[in-house]
Amino acid sequence: MNRRPTIIDVAAKAGVSKSTVSLVLQDSPAVRDETRVAVRRAMEDLGYVYNRSAANLRSSNAGLIGLVINDLRNPFFTEFATSAQMAFSAAGFATVIANTDEDPALQAQVIGSMIEHGVSALVISPTYGGEAASFGPLARAGIPAMQVLRRVAEDTAAFPFASLDYARGGRLATEHLIAQGARRVAFLGGLPDRPITRERMAGYLAVMAEAGLAPLTLPGRPSRAFGRGAAAELIAAGADAALCFNDLVALGTMAGFAELGRPVGAGFRLVGFDDIEECAQVWPQLSSVRCTIDRFGRDVAATLLDWLETGQRPPAETRAPVELVARASSLGLP
Repeated sequence: MNRRPTIIDVAAKAGVSKSTVSLVLQDSPAVRDETRVAVRRAMEDLGYVYNRSAANLRSSNAGLIGLVINDLRNPFFTEFATSAQMAFSAAGFATVIANTDEDPALQAQVIGSMIEHGVSALVISPTYGGEAASFGPLARAGIPAMQVLRRVAEDTAAFPFASLDYARGGRLATEHLIAQGARRVAFLGGLPDRPITRERMAGYLAVMAEAGLAPLTLPGRPSRAFGRGAAAELIAAGADAALCFNDLVALGTMAGFAELGRPVGAGFRLVGFDDIEECAQVWPQLSSVRCTIDRFGRDVAATLLDWLETGQRPPAETRAPVELVARASSLGLP
């Protein structure tokens, strides 16, 4: 080699990622002993010399993980971010968290800023739109990055995708409502042009077709306000049950039914999606598809840390299991 060896050369020879070499140079406790030995051996073989003072000038944020979240106001995403952050912290990494508020331009801005400040890796729960502006810089920087909960970048080989088995959740909830005697089951909420809506609706549509029942879809923003306003529309449509896009819509629907003097439970059966903490605290308690988002956050963090440590890219797509938690809102219990 006629030129001075670089950190990229060391990574290639050791069979790990550039970020893993950086972690070894920083004496990070997140790196396995055997990986550390392999990197040190590659440095010695190549004659690589680490200029620590220059590296300190380039970045003061070694061992930093970026978390880019589309909507931290939603408890579902807040719990995911908190669980992932705690797992990164336990492994010796600091975490910087950004809320993009479903704004593609803001998402591109914060990702660019995180790259400039030397993050070791990123986890992105992306907003829709402007994919090239967000994922293009990551591809050029060569930083390990996972997209979670929403698949926006089609290149899952470069940006592995981890989510939950939403289609299974929709199936479980719809089968449950039909087993409770419901026949006019609505799917309530979710923007119709979004892949995440189609994922959550897929199981519902399949079960309704299998049962010979006509689907009733009422799209809308995934918010309490939409759910509250949709209560009258559900009654007018003759619906006797609803599976909601998320728990926020379901909680809003419960409020709307109460406002109209129509109880949720035996008279109208309701199931949410996500099983945020509030589902077990409201009255009547809300049935929901449990996604165990805190465990999912820890699992995502472990996957990314393993990628950093070993250089082994995660599978292109993984889906975590879900389960239905039936409570009074669909069982009709007091």
